[in-house]
Amino acid sequence: MQLFFQENINTPTFDLEPDESKHLCRVLRKKTGDQVFVTDGNGQLFECMIIDANPKRTSLEVRRHHEVPADSFHIHLAIAPTKSPDRMEWMVEKITEIGVHEITLFESTNSERSYLKTDRLEKKIKAACKQSLKYRVPTLNPIRKLSEILESAEFNEGQKFIAYVDENHDNHLLDLAEPNSSYLILIGPEGDFDEKEINTAIENGFKPISLGKSRLRTETAGLSAVQMLQTLNR
Repeated sequence: MQLFFQENINTPTFDLEPDESKHLCRVLRKKTGDQVFVTDGNGQLFECMIIDANPKRTSLEVRRHHEVPADSFHIHLAIAPTKSPDRMEWMVEKITEIGVHEITLFESTNSERSYLKTDRLEKKIKAACKQSLKYRVPTLNPIRKLSEILESAEFNEGQKFIAYVDENHDNHLLDLAEPNSSYLILIGPEGDFDEKEINTAIENGFKPISLGKSRLRTETAGLSAVQMLQTLNR
């Protein structure tokens, strides 16, 4: 099953965007009359027939469609961008495949990078959704200050966790997280959070957690946290 993306499908016939049309015709060599599956990224899955296989703008006719149920839980990963954009792109791709629902990048005291091209991350997310047959595209929020996340009511959701290196706490994420909940988990930069940030997080309801005995790189920690929460909700 190959999956294609097209936003705002609200008519019996519609045209695919040029990039999707090119991939359908030139790479997969689909022809008029073939069946294809399309999602709008909001949980709707459309079974369509090609009525004009054009690499610049393929026309499709909807034969049937249904809504794919949303998960009973919500994983929101807030993470400091790594110095290497490639490492962050790799992580975003993999956590999308595993099943993240929302991603927020933030700038903290020890951040190695305060800016990242989110358009590239959006492309990685959509490609990963197609690869893993995800019908709901994860939300990628604009980069924020860590202080906004810690103190804003906008981020006051469900269970809140902060992961950092500390030999004095051994509360594992899987020991504290409850199934079928909303989770907001903070992963800091490679220099870790500073003490003031940790204290502020705890004062605002974030629970300190460990992801295991190994000291993980930022992108590995993000990947591990998402995998653990998916496993909890298996």
